[in-house]
Amino acid sequence: MTIERVRTDSPWEEAIGFARAVAAGDRVLVAGTMPLVDGVLHGDGDPYEQTRAAFANALTAIEPFGLGADAVLRTRMYLTHLRDVDAVSRAHRELFEAVRPAATLVVVSGFVDSRVLVEVELEAFRGCHSPGGDPRTPEGV
Repeated sequence: MTIERVRTDSPWEEAIGFARAVAAGDRVLVAGTMPLVDGVLHGDGDPYEQTRAAFANALTAIEPFGLGADAVLRTRMYLTHLRDVDAVSRAHRELFEAVRPAATLVVVSGFVDSRVLVEVELEAFRGCHSPGGDPRTPEGV
């Protein structure tokens, strides 16, 4: 089995020693992804916007494998405040309502950057596409 890796410009990948996404066989795993856009925090103070930006980054990481939102089987959302559950859930629902992946939402004590309110992960499956539309382009991302 071939292992394929996708790296991005995230400084954390180099500092910690990991790849943004790893594909092994039909599974594609995306590491914890923050809402950074071109190295700048997106949605400062806004959990909804941070969730959308983080998932956009995670979905971008599976594009080299020809995958999009319809191939996502599992998502994980980590947030720092219980008060943000509704905003994070709304963003997730807008992105994945048609797909309905298995999802986990956990409140954690914090992240390496204290401005980050949300970090996400996802797992996708190659060979899994819904009929119709471009599988790499979830509406609104």
